This record gives sequence, C-alpha cells and structure tokens, in this order.
Amino acid sequence: MDYAMRKLEQLNFDNTFARLPATFHSRLKPTPLAKPYLVSFNANAARLIELACAEASRQEFVECFAGNSLLPGSEPLSMLYAGHQFGQYVPQLGDGRAILLGTIKNSAGEHWDVQLKGAGRTPYSRNGDGRAVLRSSIREYLCSEAMHGLGIPTTRALCIVGSDDAVYRESIETAAVVTRIAPSHVRFGSFEVFYHRRQDEHIATLADYVIARHFPHLLAAPGKYARFLHEVLVRTAHLIAQWQAVGFAHGVMNTDNMSILGLTFDYGPFGFMEAYDPGYVCNHSDHEGRYAYDQQPQIGLWNLTALAQALTPLMPIAEAGKILDEYGEIYSERYVQLMSQKLGLTYAGLEDFALIEPLLEMMRVSELDYTSLFRKLGQFKVAAGEKNSLLRDLFIDRAAFDAWAAAYRARLQAETGTDAERRARMDRVNPKYILRNYLAQTAISKAEKERDFSEVERLLNLLSRPYDEQPEMESYAAPAPDWARNIEVSCSS
Repeated sequence: MDYAMRKLEQLNFDNTFARLPATFHSRLKPTPLAKPYLVSFNANAARLIELACAEASRQEFVECFAGNSLLPGSEPLSMLYAGHQFGQYVPQLGDGRAILLGTIKNSAGEHWDVQLKGAGRTPYSRNGDGRAVLRSSIREYLCSEAMHGLGIPTTRALCIVGSDDAVYRESIETAAVVTRIAPSHVRFGSFEVFYHRRQDEHIATLADYVIARHFPHLLAAPGKYARFLHEVLVRTAHLIAQWQAVGFAHGVMNTDNMSILGLTFDYGPFGFMEAYDPGYVCNHSDHEGRYAYDQQPQIGLWNLTALAQALTPLMPIAEAGKILDEYGEIYSERYVQLMSQKLGLTYAGLEDFALIEPLLEMMRVSELDYTSLFRKLGQFKVAAGEKNSLLRDLFIDRAAFDAWAAAYRARLQAETGTDAERRARMDRVNPKYILRNYLAQTAISKAEKERDFSEVERLLNLLSRPYDEQPEMESYAAPAPDWARNIEVSCSS
C-alpha cells in the first residue's frame, strides 16, 4: 500500500488535545443525520491527512463525516473556551455545534485536527440546536479554500455532507456538516476562560501544550510565555495585513474566533469587498460597524490585548504591554509590503503610503471594484507620454489620476525591469478571482433548489487558482450584478 494514501480505517490518530485534563473539553458523540449524502469532497485537503480520494465514494465516508459513525482511533470532544463577543465578555462559550473527532498525524509528522461543524448539540450549545445549514456550510467550505488559494493562512475544509433534516433559522432549511481541518482549533478565548475563572494552573497547562505542539523552538527559551505572545502577535498582525490587502472582511472578529496560530478561523458572515469602501461592513448583524473592513487592524490589537491579559499570570504585565506596543509597526510594515507588491514594486518602504493612500481614495470616490482595479493596474505603461487611457477613464477625477500616475511612473522608473515583467509580478499577487457573494449564492441556490452541486465544484476548482487567467471562466471575474445587492449575510450565516 502507498503509505500516503490510506483508507478511512487506517487514518493515524494521535489525539493530543484529548489527553489534556477533562476541564478543557467535554467528551461526546456527534448526533446522527438522517439519510446523509455527499455534497462535495476536497481532494487537496484530503492529502493533508493522507486520505485516499477513492474513499469519498464509499457510503462509510458519508456516515463518518455526517457524524453517524466514528472513525477508528477518534476520540470525539467539544472544546471549552470563552471570549469577547462584540466587545462584551461572555464567560463560557465553547464548541456549541462543533465536535473535534481527533488529531491525525501524517507521515511528515504534521498534526491535523479534524472537526465536524454542525454535528449536533454539545454542553456549550446555549439553547442552540448544534446544527449548521447547507447554506452556511457551502460558504465556509468555499471560502476556506479560496483563502488558501490566495496564500492566506486558514483552516481547510475536507467535505460537506448534507441531509434533508430540517433546521430552523429565519426559515426552515436543511442540515449539513462541514469537516474542518486545522493544525489546531485553540483560540484566544481558550485562555480567557481560565483567566477569568482565576485558574492560573490551567492557563499554564494550555500554554505549555500549545508551545510544545506548535512553537517547540520556545520550549527551552528564557521567557517562553512572553515570546509565545510575541509570535502570536506577529502572526495575527501579518494575517490581518493579508486580509486588508485582498479586501477581505471577517465579519465576527470576536476573541473566540481568533486562532492562536494566526489562521483565518470560523467563517460566518464574511465578504470580499467589491466597490472600494473602507467602512465596508459585511455582517448585517454588526449594526455599529465594529468589525468593518477598516476597523480590522485595530480590532486585531484589541483582541491581542485580551489575550495578553489572559497570559499575565505567566509573565509581568509590563512585559506584555511592551509586546503589544510592537503591533502597530509590525502590521504597518507587512501591510505596506503587500500593497507595494500589488503595485508591482520590487522593494517597499513606508514612504510608499504616499502612493497607496491616494490611489485608494480615488478608488473610493469612483466606487471602483477593489479586486478588478488592482488586476487592471498591471496594464499600466511607464513610457513617457503614455496616458494609460483605459485605466484613466475608470476614474471620475482624471486630473487626480494624472497626478497619481506621474508619481507612480517616477517610482517605477527608479526600478529596473520591463512593463511585462512588472505585470507578471502583479498578476501573481493581484487575484483575478475571489469568492464574491453572488457567486457563492448562485452555488447555494442550485444546491438548495435542485440538489445540484456542480457550481460548488466549479468554484472550488476556480478558487484554487485565483491568480491564473482561466479564460473559460472569465465571467466569474465580473463585479456583482444588480440583483446581488440584496444579498445579506449575518451571524446566522
């Protein structure tokens, strides 16, 4: 047998989180779904756990990932955590509809948590039904893989299993389970719950566990907890800079939705900004705009401050404060680096904000599509006297564009290389395709009304290569049609 291609019964479980004391989790089995069926299977994610693709054709596969039967070696549990939700501390949250089957260790020594989302009630469901609906499962499945295709750290999605079981939301919908894969599902709120309970020994136990598993280079380091906080801060700052660079809004940046590894985590209401609007709010439940696109960087720091507070039993408060003080510079350096790359520059400096900010303001005034504009900007010609008319005509204020284009031309002339070389660099960092809300909604509508999952598969394949031209898929790069303006996503999404 090829070692890297296993049957379901041969997956190599190494359930490290299950070995932590019972305080950290609740053991339980998933709640079965009636007559489950496979909606979609992601071969790329299956390779992470070395699962043979042929296994997806087995009914046993569907039963296992519906939660109807258990994989050999799995030890299902739901994780305890707390968190700040829209700025207010909630003392106990936990996996209200997710069950961690266990951790699979692949032949490269990587550990991957395998979690069923929508697997039924848990001790943390707080009067909820513990279910997910097909609509939200498709959105999470596609977006996690879209983010991976963009090169942004994220949880992954193995499959969606559906059922005709009724789930009551704003209307009656059908149930689904999405299987998430990640190196860890520990979050900021996993530490907060023990800080607010004044259970310092559990904070240390969890920190030691996370460091040993994910930051082993810190095990023997002096001040390992402070260094751990610093590494989480760097990962978080870099992650949010990547979100900003592609125009992604998370929608629910509560501390319980923040990964300790700097992964994009817990896809609920999210959105890729279309017409550039720095105040873009993708979550219609966020009435105050707390998690608007332009608020994400500072909310990242707010959340890191809550984590730092939870870790203060392990380090001096002043030391935690000094680490937090580094966030602004770390974020800004990464953001300007990413945005400079989007402009085709081969080196970046903070002075490039003088190019970035005026361009964004012109885009705001002209209501230009964020993704499309940066892709088209690769066509800019540096030659003296070139008016770049196709680009210029996109902007309302042509004079403002002319002034910006002159500054951009001068900046480009300070570098070497041809227009073609620069465009190739820009096309590698400016995606042609993103998961626009209307594309996801089209796939959802076909799945719900016709049990036709072909559009889910088409988008899964398309978004795995978002920087490639893919001429046969050109229409998928178009901005949203008028009907899509009525699409709303909220915390129930």
